[in-house]
Amino acid sequence: MTPLIDGHRRPRGPYTVAAALLRHLVPTALERDGDLVAAHDIEIRAAAPELADLVPARRVTIDAGLPDDERILVPAPRRTLRLANGLTEFFRDAVRPGQAIAVCNGAEADPTDTELLDVMMRRIPPGTLAITLYSGGPEPSPDARGADELWALVDRCVRDGFLHAAAELGERGMSRTEPGGERWWRFAQRTATALGGLGRADDARAVWDRVRSASQDPAMHAAAAYGTAMLDARDPDPARRDLGRARRWINEAIAISTLLPDPLERAFKLGFDRNGLALVELREGRLGAALSLVESAVKLARELGERHPLHRMVLLANRAQLLAALGHVKEALEDYTAAIALDPAFPDYYLERGNLLFKLGRHEEALADFERAIRAGPPLPEAYYNRAELRTVRGEMEEALADLGRVIELDPAYLDAYINRAGLLAAVERDEEARADVAAGLGLEPGNPHLLAVLGQLETAAGRLGEAREALDAAVDRAPGLAAAWGNRGVLRYAAGDLEGAVDDLTRAIELQPEPDLYTNRAVALRALGRDAEAELDERRAGRLS
Repeated sequence: MTPLIDGHRRPRGPYTVAAALLRHLVPTALERDGDLVAAHDIEIRAAAPELADLVPARRVTIDAGLPDDERILVPAPRRTLRLANGLTEFFRDAVRPGQAIAVCNGAEADPTDTELLDVMMRRIPPGTLAITLYSGGPEPSPDARGADELWALVDRCVRDGFLHAAAELGERGMSRTEPGGERWWRFAQRTATALGGLGRADDARAVWDRVRSASQDPAMHAAAAYGTAMLDARDPDPARRDLGRARRWINEAIAISTLLPDPLERAFKLGFDRNGLALVELREGRLGAALSLVESAVKLARELGERHPLHRMVLLANRAQLLAALGHVKEALEDYTAAIALDPAFPDYYLERGNLLFKLGRHEEALADFERAIRAGPPLPEAYYNRAELRTVRGEMEEALADLGRVIELDPAYLDAYINRAGLLAAVERDEEARADVAAGLGLEPGNPHLLAVLGQLETAAGRLGEAREALDAAVDRAPGLAAAWGNRGVLRYAAGDLEGAVDDLTRAIELQPEPDLYTNRAVALRALGRDAEAELDERRAGRLS
């Protein structure tokens, strides 16, 4: 199909392997099936920008046309998984069955290509495309790219979410420019941002320290203070966050931004920093204070006119989240709608608005938002997962199972998808499939109480009451607030002849989450104990909730 592909990242950077395949396949695919190419416009253009003239952009977010200082959004690291899945689906459908490729220098490939090859080998049958990967290969020439060439590549990497390459190349760019200068600052800002996005907080903090050492520019110091604060405020692990330190740094950023002489720069940076302080307030549980800060940032953004639309979009969405958490649902929906109107091709806020509509019982509108998120870009596991939850509530079990299967196909490490699919499969008595999902999920997180609760249910149905009791006791111990664990243990205890214990466990489950099945099961246990009046009351309660 193609000659040996050299996967070494040095000459080209991200998606070296992907671009070689795309250059070979896209022209032929355009002749055979232009719709296939159009359906993957984002992925193709991200991996092989040299094909932009052949592949027109069909789905475009507004940041594509914004100047550098207004492109404030950095894609999350998971975006490359979305691109990898989209590219894999394109390659699977574009190749003629029976083709083969070989890739050398796999050990030196960029993480984008490593991830892509892993997805391709998992999702494309060898009979369609056989892939041979060699770890070694010829050593390419040293990288002689000057600062201008490096900058263009670093900027592309940050814009598209290729964070590993952005960090590596950004460091190289910093070493080839004068510390403290404008070009050095741009490399430093991108490098620290990429390192933070990768969870390399200490390395990112070191870059921000270098900025403080090299520059006396107040805007650089404000940005460095903000970036340092966000390393703590955005850390996904609460145990690693130092919110006091984050507050000190963000206050410093605000103090500096307040003194900036240019009124438009001051309004933008001060609003940006106040939005950052709002995150600290939110993490500390002060929703009202967080909302006040975001509202002040929204007010400042009005001074910017038509500039900084992404900044305004983020502020509106953040205010929507806080309003929803405080129970101001109507205003939250209005803000989500306004944020979406600023960039209808951005999928994230469709998901957030859809989740709020789902909670309100407005299922058709929620479904429409989830499906808009699905159409907006490369495969998005979260959108399928959310649609599966909605379909489960609506009783559309086969459709929900299909969506959860799609989630797992796209991301085999998506633990919640295994939990939900195992529960659904057990509910429809497809026990062996449920057991397989439980095993896969426990492989990702041993001792997960949700999976142990399903395992206990399956073992009870199979008559292995000892194993069921072990699993359900562990589930209750690990998650005392999990109604399903108590309810399933109540069923087990009834099956084991412990009627009083069954009533106790089912009562606790009902206290946590009253559901028709729990009342029905407790009624059965109560009748077996001769407590008919209580059983009749439970049966009436079950009927009212059904």
